[in-house]
Formats: sequence, structure tokens, C-alpha cells
Amino acid sequence: MRRIYEPESLLEAEMLAGMLASEGVQAHLVGRDLVGATGELPLHGLLGLSVADEQAEYARQLIDAYNGAQPLIGDEPESFPGTLIC
Repeated sequence: MRRIYEPESLLEAEMLAGMLASEGVQAHLVGRDLVGATGELPLHGLLGLSVADEQAEYARQLIDAYNGAQPLIGDEPESFPGTLIC
């Protein structure tokens, strides 16, 4: 297993794990059970997504594409221009 990404929140971690699973990549969320100790533990590096070594490159490409996504012109709400609608 190789740690490929440190999500900012549990919500992002779960969403990315689901996206990876939909693409056939089995992801393991490291630190999920430690989130409840916020305030007692340092926040940086608490969560991580790990995948099998042979799927690491593909998973990293998928996450990079997700992070680089831009909203389609005319698809964002008027009150929040530049916001990606999921």
C-alpha cells in the first residue's frame, strides 16, 4: 500500500474514496477513526488515502484531474461564480 493523498477533511476523503472505487481503485482511508480526537491530535497528516502500489499512479492521476476540475461556463450559480457544481 502507498499513501497517495492527504485530504483536507473527512468529507473530501470519503468523496475521493468513492470516486476512486467507481474507477476500480480500492482505496483505504487512514486516520478515519482519529478525526474524533481533533483538538487532542495535530490536524496535519491525520487523514490519508492509500492504494495498492500497482494502482498508485492511476489513482494519483484521477485525484489530480479532480483537483484541477473547472466549472463549465454557464454551469455555475450566479451567486457563486467560479464554483463547481457537483
